[in-house]
Amino acid sequence: MMNRFWRIERRPQGTDFASALALVDAPLPDLGAGEIRVRNAMLSMDAGTRLWLTDREDGYQPPLPVGAPMTGLVVGEVVASRADGFAPGDLVRTFGVWGEYSQVDAVMTGAVLLDPDVADRRAWFGPLGMNGWTALWGIEETGAARQGERVLVSAAAGATGVLAVQVAKLLGCEVWGIAGGADKCRYLTEKLGLTGAVDYKAGDVGGQLDAAGGFDVYFDNVGGPLLDQVLTRMNHYGRIAVCGLLNDYGSGTRTSPREFDQVLMRRLRVEGFFSPDFMDQGERLTGRLKSWHDKGRLVMPYDVTTGLENTLAAYAKLFTGGNIGKVIVEL
Repeated sequence: MMNRFWRIERRPQGTDFASALALVDAPLPDLGAGEIRVRNAMLSMDAGTRLWLTDREDGYQPPLPVGAPMTGLVVGEVVASRADGFAPGDLVRTFGVWGEYSQVDAVMTGAVLLDPDVADRRAWFGPLGMNGWTALWGIEETGAARQGERVLVSAAAGATGVLAVQVAKLLGCEVWGIAGGADKCRYLTEKLGLTGAVDYKAGDVGGQLDAAGGFDVYFDNVGGPLLDQVLTRMNHYGRIAVCGLLNDYGSGTRTSPREFDQVLMRRLRVEGFFSPDFMDQGERLTGRLKSWHDKGRLVMPYDVTTGLENTLAAYAKLFTGGNIGKVIVEL
């Protein structure tokens, strides 16, 4: 059986993914013990995977080697299995490849069975998936947000940010978001009901932040110079939950806060977190998120691109601000 997939040809520069990845055909190997073969239905586009395309060895996982298939979360149907607990016809989510098929070790790639009765299967990437888990964990556990506190989320119109602001609201917090452009800011305030939104493209970010007062929790998806602006506007004993460093992924820079002394002056707690920290809590997290999702209290806008051949254009949106919500490629 042949598979069509995106292969890493070289390390991309910035958002020039077209010159770094190639769409190729290759035969699938025989199914090994513990493996499943999945016909991909959807591919999740996630900004954090940009780090996997660099040559950095000090990240949360080793970089993907040149010549390897590009990897990411997929949802699809099992078509063949040599893994216990998985059978043809099962709907699964796993870390697979950007291709027509993913052939993976079910345990090593975190394959999970999904409820086929969920009407909108895109939710398994958004509110009921890794973005939802990350939003809930970062706000409630790492950020330790409490009712009545003021919460700020950067990249608030992105897949994780748009869920993080809603989770904070559901926990009884006053919520502000940072996003790029008037349309995104209007979405946050008018559609999601945030107290306010900071448009980093409009200038005077500091002045816009001052309008909110001080913040008790900052859910940071961006890092970079924006972090300096927020550090000087945190309340004493505030918490900063570092979820992502979007500013750094493709720029080759490293976030180096000039205002780091505020961590001491304001007695702040800064803590990074990542999905392996709570993978064992997936069932519990999904249960809480699903209760909100089923009641319409946790929503997600989807930015859907159709066709494997258009994957790179969809991926680039994550780094150019071309999306609101979750970016998905449907095959």
